[in-house]
Amino acid sequence: LEKKESPKQAVGKSPTDGKVTDYFPIRRSNRKTKAIFLCLQSEEHRQIDDLINKNTEEGMEVRQIEGKGRGVFAVRAFKKGDFVVEYHGDLLDLAEAKTREDQYAQDPQTGCYMYYFQYQSKSYCIDATKESGRLGRLVNHSKSGNCQTRLHAIGETPHLILVASRDIKAGEELLYDYGDRSKESITAHPWLKF
Repeated sequence: LEKKESPKQAVGKSPTDGKVTDYFPIRRSNRKTKAIFLCLQSEEHRQIDDLINKNTEEGMEVRQIEGKGRGVFAVRAFKKGDFVVEYHGDLLDLAEAKTREDQYAQDPQTGCYMYYFQYQSKSYCIDATKESGRLGRLVNHSKSGNCQTRLHAIGETPHLILVASRDIKAGEELLYDYGDRSKESITAHPWLKF
């Protein structure tokens, strides 16, 4: 067997003349470091903060839908994961929300636009019942909607936003699953089944 000489022993070369690859195989990683990932997340969070703080509601319009009432439609495309709109209203604790819900139940003409959720182990509600001109409250229900809700905190205050759950084309109605499967609600609002 013939003994191979190592690159260090090559004639006319000093150990400092070679490249690292002459001695060790190079491994490259395409992983982003945690710091870069956190920086990107932080930038995305700040952008959504800005959209919420400026009450941004772009790329949508309200249309009348026969037999359904008002609905919100995309007038531009949204990519999966894009911020679409905030579900804006009064942020209430559970006790105040139940009081308001009882008041609304006294008048059948008053709709109920209350969204209950948990944040930091506490129960809250966004009450968007009052007409405000904001579009998030008018996004209709579908079990297979193209939007989904997400909590977004600014400081210690939770905000409820809708993000695209898939790519959305201009002209599509914006929809999300209200998540209400109670027998009483489905009896009163059969469209919750779909």
